[in-house]
Amino acid sequence: MFKKILTKYLLFWLTLACVLAYYWKNFGLPLNPFAGWKIGAEESFFRANSAEIYIALTMLMIGSLLPWEEIRAVARHWPKVLGGTCVQYLSMPLLAYLAGKFFGLSGPEFIGIMLVGCVPGAMASNMLTMIARGNVTYSVGLTTSATLLSPIVVPCTLYLVIGKFIDFDILEMSRTLLLTVVVPVVSGFLLARKFPLWNRFSQAFGEILANLVIILIIASAVAGNSGKVFPLHLIWPMLLVNFGGYAAGWMGGTILRIDRRMARALMVEVGMQNAGLGVMLANSYFPEQPAVALCCAMYTFGCMFTGILLVQCLRVWADRTERVV
Repeated sequence: MFKKILTKYLLFWLTLACVLAYYWKNFGLPLNPFAGWKIGAEESFFRANSAEIYIALTMLMIGSLLPWEEIRAVARHWPKVLGGTCVQYLSMPLLAYLAGKFFGLSGPEFIGIMLVGCVPGAMASNMLTMIARGNVTYSVGLTTSATLLSPIVVPCTLYLVIGKFIDFDILEMSRTLLLTVVVPVVSGFLLARKFPLWNRFSQAFGEILANLVIILIIASAVAGNSGKVFPLHLIWPMLLVNFGGYAAGWMGGTILRIDRRMARALMVEVGMQNAGLGVMLANSYFPEQPAVALCCAMYTFGCMFTGILLVQCLRVWADRTERVV
């Protein structure tokens, strides 16, 4: 029951957590549960590097939930999966760069939108693809492929764009992504295949844990910017990246000549970025610039909102098309 309520109303819980995080200081309580995570000076329940630990735990659960049957099905269609991943990693960083330049973003805001464009797709896309009558197996393959390639693609892309004026360790970021994303996903998958007890535990609690951690990470980024004027001007470049991603996914499906169900999956996958992972990277590598993490948090909220609306439209369109056919 709790899992169903949490998943079905995820956008509501995310909104509630962000509002509480932003106004928590006004409550006069001694301890802020949303602060910390290297984005603020306040004490909290979380300590340095805890964000990496929680992201790794989330990825462990996600890896445990990957069905073996879908992985085998994806392996049979690896050229289409690789092609879709190329569409995502080529279009999203480019869209982020163009949006940042067009709207005149600079400093932490430009870094933040570039981080949004570089991270892999979000696991929420798999659920939304199912609602949109898309090919869930293909969606899982795209998410897995982008996640496994993230230690190479994300640091290299960021370095090419912002490495000239921001000093960060590209190899250290690759190591962080490897240890917090790739290793936990692979470990979770192997654990679920090897130990039935772990598989039952992950099936029962994995989705709940993953969603709660993502909500908390996004809220922590909002808490780090509480008391400041909310940067409403960032909404427009974020929307440009988001809707541009949906459009790029659809056009990519046409270029790859995949069927309509796969095209819907690619459309959702490209527009839905794992900005929760972006928040973690922002906290780790740009701790003195909380606006970087806020950009990622804003995108997570925005793409969840637009994604839910989009998949409902795609579902209606798919149902009507299938009736005609």
